Amino acid sequence: MSVPASPKVVQFFLRILRARVWIAGVFLILTAAGIYGTLGVQDDPAIERLIVAGDPVALATMQFDRLFPEGEQALIMLEAQDPLGLAALRAADGLEHKLARIPQVEVHSILDLYRRTGSAGEISPVEAEHLRTFAIGTPLFRRAGLLGDRYLGVALELRVKSPAERDRALAAIDALALPLEASGGPFTKVRRVGSPWLDAWLERQTGAATVRFMPLFGLFLMTLVFIIYRSWRALAAIILTLGALVAIAMGLADVFGWSHTVISTLVPLTVMVTTTATLVYVHSRFIEPGDSPTLLEHHARAVANKFLPCTASMFATAVGFGALAISDIRPVREMGLWTACGLIVAWIGCFTLFPALQSLLRTPLRSEKTAVAKWFPVFVDALVPASRRFRWLLVGGALGLMLCGAAALFGIPGMIKPLALEMDVLTYVNPSERVAQDTRHFEESNALDVVELWLQTPAGHALEPDFLRSLEQLTRRLESDPRITAVDGPTTVLRWARYVETGSDQLPTSASAWPKLAADLEQIMLTEPGAREYVDVADLANVRLSIRGRAKLFGQVGAMRAFVESQWSAAQAAEPPLRAVRGSVVGKGVLGAEITLRLLPTLTESFALTASVIFLAFLLVFRSPSARLMTMIPSLFAILCVFLVMRLASIPLNIATILIGSTVLGATENDQIHFFYHFQEGRSAGTTAGALRHAMLVAGRPILFATLINASGFLALSLSDLPPMREFGIVSASAFVLALLADFTALPAALWILSRYDRQNAP
Repeated sequence: MSVPASPKVVQFFLRILRARVWIAGVFLILTAAGIYGTLGVQDDPAIERLIVAGDPVALATMQFDRLFPEGEQALIMLEAQDPLGLAALRAADGLEHKLARIPQVEVHSILDLYRRTGSAGEISPVEAEHLRTFAIGTPLFRRAGLLGDRYLGVALELRVKSPAERDRALAAIDALALPLEASGGPFTKVRRVGSPWLDAWLERQTGAATVRFMPLFGLFLMTLVFIIYRSWRALAAIILTLGALVAIAMGLADVFGWSHTVISTLVPLTVMVTTTATLVYVHSRFIEPGDSPTLLEHHARAVANKFLPCTASMFATAVGFGALAISDIRPVREMGLWTACGLIVAWIGCFTLFPALQSLLRTPLRSEKTAVAKWFPVFVDALVPASRRFRWLLVGGALGLMLCGAAALFGIPGMIKPLALEMDVLTYVNPSERVAQDTRHFEESNALDVVELWLQTPAGHALEPDFLRSLEQLTRRLESDPRITAVDGPTTVLRWARYVETGSDQLPTSASAWPKLAADLEQIMLTEPGAREYVDVADLANVRLSIRGRAKLFGQVGAMRAFVESQWSAAQAAEPPLRAVRGSVVGKGVLGAEITLRLLPTLTESFALTASVIFLAFLLVFRSPSARLMTMIPSLFAILCVFLVMRLASIPLNIATILIGSTVLGATENDQIHFFYHFQEGRSAGTTAGALRHAMLVAGRPILFATLINASGFLALSLSDLPPMREFGIVSASAFVLALLADFTALPAALWILSRYDRQNAP
């Protein structure tokens, strides 16, 4: 069998093969460096750092956090039949005293405030009744989450500086709180609520994801490659190449300062899957016996024959992932650049290290090891005429399903809503995890969505009586909406103080009462560090209002922020003391909404850029725009149909599934490039039927093998404890199968239609 290839390219690869020992040695050193760099990559899965640092919303939030630094907030829910009974109060009091002794942990509860009335020592039955009256006499405790119908809350603030300090504090808290559940005491359940536990779980899972799935994928890959080629030497060449290239690619993060995030598991997986597909294409061409005079020249010709399509496909894939750099979501941007750089490294290794290892290990040709499978030529002989006969049905059906997929993604006005966008932090945590269940339980009766209203006043005006009175009016205006659970600010401190002293949490509305209240607040701030959380004491020019509510009840993503901004604008217009004040809505809740709103632009913009780059790559290699559009049908079919799968399976768009378009387009276009490359080879000397048969026989088996590898690799993510990764694994594996289906149906059918018009338009 003659293998067509450029003589100059053949000579280049002959030199590569003759330098095989040196090449293997260089890559051995680079692999060691890559492993060393990989060990230095830091974990950074925190949700609040998902958006790029230069974003205006992120910058404003960072400035706000510098003015109002606070620790990580958490809550322990002590559930009991009577949470204000004597036994429950004594047990909670004992727990609170023990928790207060943990370094870097501050504790707040109803008991803590009650102690300020002068009570001390063990709680007596009489004091328990007084405490019950104290607790139910104001809605402030329920708004703060410190009291419920069946629970008593203990609020915690972790003043930690690193994940390690946080984990030590959490371990100490758990050791004290969780045993109360099984002690036979008054508490029937101990629940833990808050981002510290969620972040700790995410960090553990993020760090373990790559370690867990790479060996699983490697085991499947070894089994599949051995079944396909039935050669331990071929298997060794592929595995050693993959190991070296993935290690080098992962080590690049240490060079460029990238970090492990909630989606960084996709980097080694994508590099491994794409590289494996390329190695399969190269090795499948190599094992076919040729008419070259020597094995070395046959080897060089086989690699040279695959150089152009493999280079075009890997370049297009790398640029496609590089297109994710336009995203405002930091992990998406880093993942795109990291994968693109890894694919460039992989491309170099596929045409240097892999041929060198093939030669050093003396991998056998097919005739030396096994006979050609007989079923595939029979399948091709039946497929080619069938694709011609049903060409319009196949192409029309593919286009119809693509339209359904587009409708599933973008929706139909008045009939179908667009595919749901999801960025709730709990979507990253396995629903079966206890901390997730506890947080969901708390969310049912309390709100977890928080936005911060940052008010910038003229210097020294933060404690002006008129300003504080207007601020109280704004607070009441916000709390009058049932969707808002609580508003905490400077006047909230006054409410708490007034309730402790007088038993009433209502502040007077008359202007004459506010000079004294302002003076009281100033004194409270001097003695109570917690009161300074709402006013920057450095210049008395910055004030915060923490607004907690149910964001979903406001409607679309970002609607709660818009509501707060509208209420601020109305208050500013109605209250003269607020007109010189600048208000900004900031905070982690706002960042989360911003990230969600930017998910769909990330999908559409990166996908459009990826498709354009791949189309140009096709055009430069094959020089026919109409034919290239036809050849992209399988990828577009797979991507759009997978959105239909997501709609039917109730899988939302999130930080991982938003990447499905670029990932699938970048990975599956390899098949179309190789198919069309060999279609061109066959067409230059024969009919369309002969060209399709040649393309199927040469590229069909590698396409099938590569799809099995791609689908199985990403399907391994379905075992992940991270829901976005699990969902991404399912939809990506589905997309690869759909692309394979289109490769053997819609693609040849489209080429039959195109060949018909070519004949009609020929001179």
